[in-house]
Amino acid sequence: MSKARAIIKTEEEIELMRESSRIVSMVLGELSNYMVPGISTLRLDEIAYTFIKDHHAEPAFLNYKPHSSKTPYPYTLCVSVNEYVVHGLPKKDVILKEGDIVSIDCGVKYQGYYGDSAYSFKVGEVKPEVQKLLDVTYECLELGIKKAVHGNRVGDIGYEVQTHAEKYGYSVVRDLVGHGIGTSLHEAPEVPNYGSRGKGMMLVEGLTIAIEPMINMGTKRLVLDKDGWSLSTADKLPSAHFEHTVVVRKGKAEILTTFEYIKNGKTAVV
Repeated sequence: MSKARAIIKTEEEIELMRESSRIVSMVLGELSNYMVPGISTLRLDEIAYTFIKDHHAEPAFLNYKPHSSKTPYPYTLCVSVNEYVVHGLPKKDVILKEGDIVSIDCGVKYQGYYGDSAYSFKVGEVKPEVQKLLDVTYECLELGIKKAVHGNRVGDIGYEVQTHAEKYGYSVVRDLVGHGIGTSLHEAPEVPNYGSRGKGMMLVEGLTIAIEPMINMGTKRLVLDKDGWSLSTADKLPSAHFEHTVVVRKGKAEILTTFEYIKNGKTAVV
């Protein structure tokens, strides 16, 4: 993917992506109502699937087959709890409990265009050190987005994310990165959450990318679960993940997804 040519979108294409991004944002807002002890991660997946279909869109992750996998992804959501970083499979026997943090990653396809977003929810009250991880990871997303402007480079985004996370003693996941997005869920360029200023591909107006810091409280090393998808931290310490789909613009990036649908009181950042 890193060697592929980035695809600049027309304003008409961006409008379609705005709608897919709105729907995926609404999904996260709907799920915020269900972040309570006792619900299974599989039930969250069922809720998301129904919501997306009811809005005349398609789940982008369902049956998606990345190059690294022999089989397609079997669910609508990636639901990653506590030490699980990303790609957590929804399961009937994984039940949320008080104090958990839950990364919900969701993609939507609408009229041929994709929107992608992730949010780390908290279930009830969490430990202060976990709340700090959530807050800093959210700040990493905001700082990265500020650098997604015409004339900057991909490395400028990663530098901001990495520098802010490491300032607090956290580690940045290296095995997974953000990405371009449009008529494909994953397009060029790759958007790492680490890097050097002034390095990497030039960002130009109309480029659409998903910026998604994945920040670990401890080690950056990951372990693949026996289910073949779920990735957790090697030291079992918590991880947080936030993601927006954005358009590179002159002066200031345009954020297509939104967290405004997520209800106050049940979220990591209020």
